[in-house]
Amino acid sequence: MTAAAIALAALAVTLLVPTKGRTSRPPTQQPGRGLSSGVPASRELLAVAAVAASGLVVLVRGSVLVLGLIGLVAAMAVAHLARRARLRKAAERREERVLEVCEVLVGELQAGQPPVTALGRCVEVWPDFEPVSTAARLGADVPRALRQLGESQGASGLRNVAGAWQVSQGSGAGLAGAIAQVAASARESQSTRRLVAAELASAQATARLVAGLPVVALVMGSGIGGEPWQFLLATPAGLTCLACGLVLMFIGLTWIDRIASAVKSR
Repeated sequence: MTAAAIALAALAVTLLVPTKGRTSRPPTQQPGRGLSSGVPASRELLAVAAVAASGLVVLVRGSVLVLGLIGLVAAMAVAHLARRARLRKAAERREERVLEVCEVLVGELQAGQPPVTALGRCVEVWPDFEPVSTAARLGADVPRALRQLGESQGASGLRNVAGAWQVSQGSGAGLAGAIAQVAASARESQSTRRLVAAELASAQATARLVAGLPVVALVMGSGIGGEPWQFLLATPAGLTCLACGLVLMFIGLTWIDRIASAVKSR
């Protein structure tokens, strides 16, 4: 710990030493530089951070510092998994909105409504569809607007709608029939993905259960008079086991999540 503090203090001193060969400007109040030393402001900030870190190393016990770093990394890993889950749920909701938009569009066109009116009706179902409706009202490129919206995760079905729209414009074929076929294909794909998700749910639940078993083992060890928490949180070997276990758990959960995402996206 003392060696680490000395190394960080030496780093701070090194950062505060002015760089030679840069004396063409006066070192007073220049943008992006120190106010009096001629040292860039970024290096001054790094030096302050190094001094603060050296003080932290001296004041905080090594085990507490390592445990804090492990907790920080674990929190970042949990936030990453939660973010992936939110993105996956958002993509699933967007996929449902695309199917609803296709069905509404087919119904409006079959009822005799003009395409501009039908697209405006779709905005009521999915507000994110507004750019496409606006492009139709202004006489802009509707297929291009559909493809741009289809770049969002879960909205790839709109690319097929754009292709159907473009083919209908070029050949004069019925737009309602073409989009009805796109809607039927999207409905079949959604049913298949739901079936795959249901089959994968048991594997994902098993992975989460296995990830939580070490906590159960620690609680049971404490209940029979052992001191597993003391070993795990206050000894170098225990901290090493904790770090390795969390890394392996994160890799396993991420692996299962990526496999499930890859299968669902097929």
